Amino acid sequence: MDTLPDTAAEPGRRTRRRFRISSVEVLCAILLIAILGQGRLQQLFDVPALRTGSTVFVAVCVQALPFLVLGVLISGAIAAFVPARVLEKVLPRKAGAAVGVAGLAGVALPGCECASVPVARRLMGQGVAPAAALAFLLAAPAVNPVVLVATAVAFPGKPELVLARFAGSLATAMVMGWLWARFGKLEWITERALRRLPEVAAGQRWRVFAETARTDLAEAGGFLVLGALISSALNVLVPAKWFGVLGDQIVLGVVVMAVLAVVLALCSEADAFVAASLTALPLLPKLVFLVVGPAVDVKLFALQAGTFGRSFAVRFAPATFVVAVACAVVAGVLVGVA
Repeated sequence: MDTLPDTAAEPGRRTRRRFRISSVEVLCAILLIAILGQGRLQQLFDVPALRTGSTVFVAVCVQALPFLVLGVLISGAIAAFVPARVLEKVLPRKAGAAVGVAGLAGVALPGCECASVPVARRLMGQGVAPAAALAFLLAAPAVNPVVLVATAVAFPGKPELVLARFAGSLATAMVMGWLWARFGKLEWITERALRRLPEVAAGQRWRVFAETARTDLAEAGGFLVLGALISSALNVLVPAKWFGVLGDQIVLGVVVMAVLAVVLALCSEADAFVAASLTALPLLPKLVFLVVGPAVDVKLFALQAGTFGRSFAVRFAPATFVVAVACAVVAGVLVGVA
Protein backbone atom coordinates (compact mmCIF):
# COMPACT_ATOMS: atom_id res chain seq x y z
CA MET A 1 0.00 0.00 0.00
CA ASP A 2 1.37 3.44 -0.92
CA THR A 3 2.13 5.82 1.90
CA LEU A 4 2.69 9.54 1.80
CA PRO A 5 5.99 10.88 3.16
CA ASP A 6 6.03 12.44 6.60
CA THR A 7 6.26 16.13 5.78
CA ALA A 8 6.96 17.00 9.40
CA ALA A 9 10.01 14.73 9.47
CA GLU A 10 11.11 15.71 5.95
CA PRO A 11 10.18 19.39 5.49
CA GLY A 12 12.12 19.74 2.27
CA ARG A 13 10.32 16.94 0.53
CA ARG A 14 7.05 17.45 -1.32
CA THR A 15 4.01 15.23 -0.89
CA ARG A 16 3.59 12.91 -3.84
CA ARG A 17 0.23 12.53 -5.48
CA ARG A 18 -0.92 9.63 -7.55
CA PHE A 19 -2.04 10.64 -11.02
CA ARG A 20 -5.44 9.22 -11.92
CA ILE A 21 -6.55 8.84 -15.53
CA SER A 22 -10.17 9.90 -15.92
CA SER A 23 -12.60 9.55 -18.81
CA VAL A 24 -11.64 13.04 -20.03
CA GLU A 25 -8.00 12.02 -20.58
CA VAL A 26 -9.09 8.79 -22.27
CA LEU A 27 -11.44 10.67 -24.61
CA CYS A 28 -8.72 13.21 -25.51
CA ALA A 29 -6.24 10.41 -26.19
CA ILE A 30 -8.71 8.58 -28.46
CA LEU A 31 -9.49 11.77 -30.38
CA LEU A 32 -5.76 12.53 -30.78
CA ILE A 33 -5.04 9.02 -32.07
CA ALA A 34 -7.98 9.28 -34.48
CA ILE A 35 -6.76 12.64 -35.83
CA LEU A 36 -3.13 11.57 -36.25
CA GLY A 37 -3.97 8.19 -37.73
CA GLN A 38 -7.02 9.08 -39.77
CA GLY A 39 -5.38 8.09 -43.06
CA ARG A 40 -4.45 4.65 -41.80
CA LEU A 41 -7.86 4.20 -40.17
CA GLN A 42 -9.62 5.08 -43.43
CA GLN A 43 -7.68 2.36 -45.23
CA LEU A 44 -8.32 -0.14 -42.46
CA PHE A 45 -12.06 0.51 -42.27
CA ASP A 46 -12.76 1.18 -45.93
CA VAL A 47 -16.32 -0.12 -45.73
CA PRO A 48 -19.25 2.06 -46.89
CA ALA A 49 -21.36 1.34 -43.80
CA LEU A 50 -18.48 2.13 -41.45
CA ARG A 51 -17.70 5.33 -43.34
CA THR A 52 -21.32 6.44 -43.03
CA GLY A 53 -21.44 5.57 -39.34
CA SER A 54 -18.15 7.31 -38.57
CA THR A 55 -19.30 10.42 -40.45
CA VAL A 56 -22.51 10.62 -38.41
CA PHE A 57 -20.61 9.97 -35.16
CA VAL A 58 -18.02 12.68 -35.79
CA ALA A 59 -20.64 15.16 -36.99
CA VAL A 60 -22.76 14.74 -33.85
CA CYS A 61 -19.76 15.05 -31.52
CA VAL A 62 -18.18 18.04 -33.26
CA GLN A 63 -21.43 19.99 -33.48
CA ALA A 64 -22.51 19.30 -29.91
CA LEU A 65 -19.19 19.61 -28.05
CA PRO A 66 -18.96 23.45 -27.98
CA PHE A 67 -22.46 23.73 -26.51
CA LEU A 68 -21.70 20.97 -24.03
CA VAL A 69 -18.55 22.76 -22.82
CA LEU A 70 -20.40 26.07 -22.54
CA GLY A 71 -23.19 24.36 -20.61
CA VAL A 72 -20.91 22.75 -18.03
CA LEU A 73 -18.99 26.02 -17.54
CA ILE A 74 -22.27 27.80 -16.77
CA SER A 75 -23.30 24.93 -14.50
CA GLY A 76 -20.01 25.18 -12.58
CA ALA A 77 -20.38 28.95 -12.25
CA ILE A 78 -23.87 28.55 -10.81
CA ALA A 79 -22.73 25.96 -8.27
CA ALA A 80 -19.82 28.12 -7.14
CA PHE A 81 -20.96 31.72 -7.44
CA VAL A 82 -24.77 31.80 -7.32
CA PRO A 83 -26.07 31.13 -3.80
CA ALA A 84 -29.42 29.39 -3.58
CA ARG A 85 -30.70 32.25 -1.41
CA VAL A 86 -30.79 34.45 -4.54
CA LEU A 87 -33.76 32.47 -5.81
CA GLU A 88 -35.23 32.25 -2.32
CA LYS A 89 -35.42 36.04 -2.11
CA VAL A 90 -37.17 36.52 -5.46
CA LEU A 91 -39.66 33.66 -5.14
CA PRO A 92 -43.17 34.58 -3.96
CA ARG A 93 -44.39 32.96 -0.76
CA LYS A 94 -47.43 31.49 -2.49
CA ALA A 95 -46.52 28.09 -3.95
CA GLY A 96 -48.51 28.50 -7.17
CA ALA A 97 -46.89 31.83 -8.04
CA ALA A 98 -43.47 30.58 -6.92
CA VAL A 99 -43.69 27.72 -9.43
CA GLY A 100 -44.12 30.16 -12.32
CA VAL A 101 -41.20 32.33 -11.21
CA ALA A 102 -38.96 29.31 -10.59
CA GLY A 103 -39.77 27.93 -14.04
CA LEU A 104 -38.85 31.21 -15.73
CA ALA A 105 -35.70 31.40 -13.58
CA GLY A 106 -34.45 28.40 -15.53
CA VAL A 107 -33.95 30.75 -18.48
CA ALA A 108 -31.60 32.99 -16.50
CA LEU A 109 -29.85 30.26 -14.49
CA PRO A 110 -29.12 27.42 -16.93
CA GLY A 111 -27.56 24.13 -15.97
CA CYS A 112 -27.42 20.53 -17.06
CA GLU A 113 -29.71 17.84 -15.66
CA CYS A 114 -27.03 16.53 -13.31
CA ALA A 115 -26.42 19.99 -11.83
CA SER A 116 -30.10 20.87 -11.40
CA VAL A 117 -30.74 18.06 -8.90
CA PRO A 118 -28.29 19.31 -6.22
CA VAL A 119 -29.42 22.90 -6.86
CA ALA A 120 -33.02 21.86 -6.22
CA ARG A 121 -31.93 20.08 -3.06
CA ARG A 122 -30.12 23.21 -1.88
CA LEU A 123 -33.24 25.28 -2.50
CA MET A 124 -35.34 22.91 -0.42
CA GLY A 125 -32.71 22.99 2.31
CA GLN A 126 -33.01 26.77 2.47
CA GLY A 127 -36.77 26.74 2.90
CA VAL A 128 -37.94 27.14 -0.72
CA ALA A 129 -41.24 25.35 -1.39
CA PRO A 130 -40.56 21.90 -2.92
CA ALA A 131 -43.01 22.66 -5.76
CA ALA A 132 -40.92 25.67 -6.83
CA ALA A 133 -37.63 23.79 -6.43
CA LEU A 134 -38.91 20.92 -8.58
CA ALA A 135 -40.16 23.34 -11.24
CA PHE A 136 -36.68 24.87 -11.39
CA LEU A 137 -35.15 21.36 -11.53
CA LEU A 138 -37.12 20.59 -14.69
CA ALA A 139 -36.86 24.02 -16.32
CA ALA A 140 -33.15 24.83 -15.88
CA PRO A 141 -31.73 22.16 -18.22
CA ALA A 142 -34.46 22.55 -20.84
CA VAL A 143 -35.30 26.23 -21.44
CA ASN A 144 -31.92 27.91 -21.02
CA PRO A 145 -30.28 29.87 -23.88
CA VAL A 146 -27.52 27.31 -24.43
CA VAL A 147 -30.01 24.53 -25.16
CA LEU A 148 -32.21 26.74 -27.34
CA VAL A 149 -29.28 27.99 -29.42
CA ALA A 150 -27.99 24.43 -29.80
CA THR A 151 -31.43 23.37 -31.00
CA ALA A 152 -31.50 26.22 -33.53
CA VAL A 153 -28.07 25.20 -34.84
CA ALA A 154 -29.06 21.53 -35.07
CA PHE A 155 -32.31 22.39 -36.90
CA PRO A 156 -31.48 25.37 -39.16
CA GLY A 157 -34.51 27.01 -40.70
CA LYS A 158 -36.86 25.45 -38.12
CA PRO A 159 -37.56 28.23 -35.59
CA GLU A 160 -40.96 26.69 -34.85
CA LEU A 161 -39.21 23.63 -33.38
CA VAL A 162 -37.14 25.84 -31.05
CA LEU A 163 -40.28 27.67 -29.93
CA ALA A 164 -42.18 24.43 -29.44
CA ARG A 165 -39.33 22.96 -27.38
CA PHE A 166 -39.26 26.03 -25.15
CA ALA A 167 -43.04 26.03 -24.69
CA GLY A 168 -43.31 22.26 -24.11
CA SER A 169 -40.43 22.14 -21.63
CA LEU A 170 -41.57 25.20 -19.67
CA ALA A 171 -45.12 23.83 -19.54
CA THR A 172 -43.78 20.50 -18.27
CA ALA A 173 -41.87 22.21 -15.46
CA MET A 174 -44.80 24.36 -14.38
CA VAL A 175 -47.45 21.62 -14.59
CA MET A 176 -45.30 19.28 -12.50
CA GLY A 177 -44.69 22.06 -9.98
CA TRP A 178 -48.39 22.79 -9.68
CA LEU A 179 -49.22 19.08 -9.43
CA TRP A 180 -46.71 18.73 -6.60
CA ALA A 181 -48.14 21.77 -4.83
CA ARG A 182 -51.59 20.17 -5.04
CA PHE A 183 -50.88 16.48 -4.45
CA GLY A 184 -47.27 16.17 -3.25
CA LYS A 185 -46.38 15.13 0.30
CA LEU A 186 -43.21 15.99 2.21
CA GLU A 187 -42.94 12.46 3.61
CA TRP A 188 -42.15 11.24 0.10
CA ILE A 189 -38.88 13.22 0.28
CA THR A 190 -36.10 11.94 2.52
CA GLU A 191 -35.23 14.02 5.55
CA ARG A 192 -31.62 14.52 4.46
CA ALA A 193 -32.80 16.27 1.27
CA LEU A 194 -34.56 18.91 3.38
CA ARG A 195 -31.60 19.61 5.65
CA ARG A 196 -29.85 22.93 5.24
CA LEU A 197 -26.72 22.62 3.11
CA PRO A 198 -23.61 24.69 3.83
CA GLU A 199 -22.80 27.59 1.53
CA VAL A 200 -19.65 27.49 -0.55
CA ALA A 201 -16.87 29.34 1.27
CA ALA A 202 -15.44 32.38 -0.50
CA GLY A 203 -11.99 30.83 -0.72
CA GLN A 204 -13.32 27.61 -2.23
CA ARG A 205 -15.42 29.03 -5.06
CA TRP A 206 -12.92 28.64 -7.89
CA ARG A 207 -12.11 25.12 -6.73
CA VAL A 208 -15.83 24.23 -6.65
CA PHE A 209 -16.24 25.80 -10.10
CA ALA A 210 -13.41 23.75 -11.59
CA GLU A 211 -14.46 20.49 -9.94
CA THR A 212 -18.13 20.91 -10.86
CA ALA A 213 -17.37 21.79 -14.49
CA ARG A 214 -14.89 18.93 -14.80
CA THR A 215 -17.26 16.38 -13.26
CA ASP A 216 -20.20 17.51 -15.39
CA LEU A 217 -18.04 17.45 -18.54
CA ALA A 218 -16.82 13.92 -17.81
CA GLU A 219 -20.35 12.65 -17.16
CA ALA A 220 -22.11 14.55 -19.95
CA GLY A 221 -19.28 13.87 -22.41
CA GLY A 222 -19.63 10.15 -21.83
CA PHE A 223 -23.36 10.34 -22.55
CA LEU A 224 -22.67 12.43 -25.66
CA VAL A 225 -20.27 9.80 -27.03
CA LEU A 226 -22.77 7.05 -26.22
CA GLY A 227 -25.56 8.98 -27.91
CA ALA A 228 -23.42 9.63 -30.98
CA LEU A 229 -22.54 5.93 -31.21
CA ILE A 230 -26.20 4.91 -30.95
CA SER A 231 -27.17 7.58 -33.47
CA SER A 232 -24.58 6.36 -35.98
CA ALA A 233 -25.64 2.74 -35.37
CA LEU A 234 -29.30 3.64 -35.97
CA ASN A 235 -28.40 5.35 -39.23
CA VAL A 236 -26.39 2.36 -40.46
CA LEU A 237 -28.06 -0.73 -39.00
CA VAL A 238 -31.73 0.26 -38.95
CA PRO A 239 -33.31 0.26 -42.43
CA ALA A 240 -34.64 3.64 -43.53
CA LYS A 241 -38.08 2.09 -44.14
CA TRP A 242 -38.41 1.42 -40.40
CA PHE A 243 -38.19 5.13 -39.69
CA GLY A 244 -40.57 5.63 -42.57
CA VAL A 245 -43.08 3.49 -40.71
CA LEU A 246 -42.67 5.72 -37.64
CA GLY A 247 -43.25 8.71 -39.88
CA ASP A 248 -46.43 7.23 -41.29
CA GLN A 249 -47.74 6.25 -37.82
CA ILE A 250 -47.21 9.41 -35.83
CA VAL A 251 -48.51 7.99 -32.53
CA LEU A 252 -46.06 5.09 -32.68
CA GLY A 253 -43.25 7.50 -33.54
CA VAL A 254 -44.06 9.71 -30.55
CA VAL A 255 -44.09 6.72 -28.17
CA VAL A 256 -40.85 5.24 -29.53
CA MET A 257 -38.97 8.55 -29.38
CA ALA A 258 -40.25 9.25 -25.85
CA VAL A 259 -38.99 5.88 -24.63
CA LEU A 260 -35.72 6.37 -26.54
CA ALA A 261 -35.18 9.70 -24.74
CA VAL A 262 -35.52 7.95 -21.38
CA VAL A 263 -33.12 5.16 -22.31
CA LEU A 264 -30.42 7.22 -24.05
CA ALA A 265 -30.19 9.76 -21.17
CA LEU A 266 -28.42 12.39 -23.29
CA CYS A 267 -27.28 15.76 -22.04
CA SER A 268 -29.71 18.55 -22.97
CA GLU A 269 -26.92 20.53 -24.66
CA ALA A 270 -26.29 17.67 -27.09
CA ASP A 271 -29.59 15.85 -27.64
CA ALA A 272 -30.76 18.13 -30.47
CA PHE A 273 -27.87 17.03 -32.69
CA VAL A 274 -28.67 13.37 -32.12
CA ALA A 275 -32.35 14.00 -32.93
CA ALA A 276 -31.42 15.96 -36.06
CA SER A 277 -29.32 13.05 -37.33
CA LEU A 278 -32.46 10.86 -37.58
CA THR A 279 -33.45 12.48 -40.84
CA ALA A 280 -36.24 10.05 -41.77
CA LEU A 281 -38.36 10.97 -38.74
CA PRO A 282 -40.90 13.82 -38.79
CA LEU A 283 -40.47 16.78 -36.47
CA LEU A 284 -43.16 15.95 -33.89
CA PRO A 285 -41.52 12.73 -32.60
CA LYS A 286 -38.20 14.59 -32.50
CA LEU A 287 -39.85 17.35 -30.45
CA VAL A 288 -41.16 14.77 -27.98
CA PHE A 289 -37.62 13.35 -27.74
CA LEU A 290 -36.23 16.82 -26.95
CA VAL A 291 -38.86 17.66 -24.31
CA VAL A 292 -38.89 14.28 -22.53
CA GLY A 293 -35.09 13.79 -22.38
CA PRO A 294 -34.17 16.70 -20.06
CA ALA A 295 -37.21 16.00 -17.85
CA VAL A 296 -36.91 12.27 -17.19
CA ASP A 297 -34.40 9.56 -18.08
CA VAL A 298 -32.64 6.68 -16.39
CA LYS A 299 -29.77 8.89 -15.24
CA LEU A 300 -32.10 11.47 -13.69
CA PHE A 301 -34.17 8.75 -12.03
CA ALA A 302 -31.04 7.42 -10.31
CA LEU A 303 -29.96 10.93 -9.26
CA GLN A 304 -33.42 11.78 -7.91
CA ALA A 305 -33.71 8.48 -6.05
CA GLY A 306 -30.30 9.02 -4.45
CA THR A 307 -30.99 12.67 -3.56
CA PHE A 308 -34.69 12.76 -2.64
CA GLY A 309 -35.38 9.09 -1.98
CA ARG A 310 -36.85 6.19 -3.91
CA SER A 311 -40.36 6.92 -2.67
CA PHE A 312 -40.13 10.32 -4.39
CA ALA A 313 -38.54 9.07 -7.61
CA VAL A 314 -41.05 6.26 -8.28
CA ARG A 315 -43.88 8.81 -8.14
CA PHE A 316 -42.22 11.84 -9.73
CA ALA A 317 -40.53 10.19 -12.73
CA PRO A 318 -43.56 8.40 -14.25
CA ALA A 319 -45.77 11.47 -13.75
CA THR A 320 -43.11 13.66 -15.39
CA PHE A 321 -42.91 11.28 -18.36
CA VAL A 322 -46.66 11.47 -19.02
CA VAL A 323 -46.80 15.25 -18.54
CA ALA A 324 -43.73 15.83 -20.77
CA VAL A 325 -45.15 13.76 -23.63
CA ALA A 326 -48.52 15.53 -23.39
CA CYS A 327 -46.98 19.01 -23.21
CA ALA A 328 -44.67 18.28 -26.16
CA VAL A 329 -47.52 17.07 -28.34
CA VAL A 330 -49.76 20.01 -27.42
CA ALA A 331 -46.95 22.52 -27.99
CA GLY A 332 -46.09 20.91 -31.32
CA VAL A 333 -49.69 21.03 -32.53
CA LEU A 334 -50.19 24.64 -31.41
CA VAL A 335 -46.92 25.91 -32.91
CA GLY A 336 -47.38 23.93 -36.11
CA VAL A 337 -44.60 21.35 -35.80
CA ALA A 338 -45.56 18.36 -37.92
